[in-house]
Amino acid sequence: MYKSFLRPLLFLLPPEKAHKITIFLLKSILIIPGVDLLFQWYSSGNNAHLRYDKKGLRFPNRVGLAAGFDKDAVSYKALRHLGFGSIEVGTVTPKAQPGNPQPRLFRLPADEAMINRMGFNNEGVVALRKRLESRPDSLVIGGNIGKNKATPNEDAIEDYLISFRELKDVVDYYAINVSSPNTPGLRALQEKEPLLALIKAIQEEARHLEADQPILLKIAPDLSPEQLDDIIDIVSTCQLDGVIATNTTIDRSNLKTPALQIDSIGAGGLSGKPVKNRSTEVISYLRENLGDDPLIIGVGGIFSAKDAIEKIEAGADIVQVYTGFIYEGPSLLRQIHKEMLKEKP
Repeated sequence: MYKSFLRPLLFLLPPEKAHKITIFLLKSILIIPGVDLLFQWYSSGNNAHLRYDKKGLRFPNRVGLAAGFDKDAVSYKALRHLGFGSIEVGTVTPKAQPGNPQPRLFRLPADEAMINRMGFNNEGVVALRKRLESRPDSLVIGGNIGKNKATPNEDAIEDYLISFRELKDVVDYYAINVSSPNTPGLRALQEKEPLLALIKAIQEEARHLEADQPILLKIAPDLSPEQLDDIIDIVSTCQLDGVIATNTTIDRSNLKTPALQIDSIGAGGLSGKPVKNRSTEVISYLRENLGDDPLIIGVGGIFSAKDAIEKIEAGADIVQVYTGFIYEGPSLLRQIHKEMLKEKP
């Protein structure tokens, strides 16, 4: 029903408006008694055989929603009924900010992809925390934290620490986002020295606050082999809890969408099928070099159960969807859960 009826209608609208309408429709239909249970039954996501435990986290299943879809935690309570075992909210910044001018989100149907340059638009960490204070215990919530656009890189650590403190009692894990291409200078924080300083500062704050939530690092797919080795060295040296691989890409090679159209869209992070293979390569390399201990969350180009299983076989513990969820709809989660149940002995 989604792909044959609802998606064609939504794709007639600008992406941000379609997103708001989708959330409105979901919340509206969930008012009807029993619909939540029907959704949960359909998704097959509550099966006890799908549960996955690692780093003190008890995931109801291994399929999560990536950061960016529910930036301000306004819809996670409704979205969980679609079968997500975890939802990563944010990216959140200390102060509210509008993000980049619209239009800033673009569909590439020929490539089953999207380009976004949202720019960390969000209502600020205090508003996010308040919405998470009434969160259900049965869902793993990740808090994806970043810096405000106006904050220079030399002051970025304090931005991350502010959000870290605010979210201490309302998230199950933290995701340090230094890999979005849409905040000027942010990716420079992935370089070894500034990244090492940032992680050490956050870990010190965690010890001071006695916060025991896992701390994960979200990285870009565009890292060079040397940069990726630096990430591995930092994760090992700092005994970081894990990595989220990967964010969107700035690469535009081998797209089916005409080059003139791509040029007219301009800057932004590309997500969807074009990033699938690279993200899987990064996951495999991380697991091979980091061993079994770190939690690895695999993101990028998951449009089918086969794609999800491929990520897990490459070394991911948990997978996250976003663009594939927009193109495929709720049936994607059902397909993945059903396939994972087949894999059980």
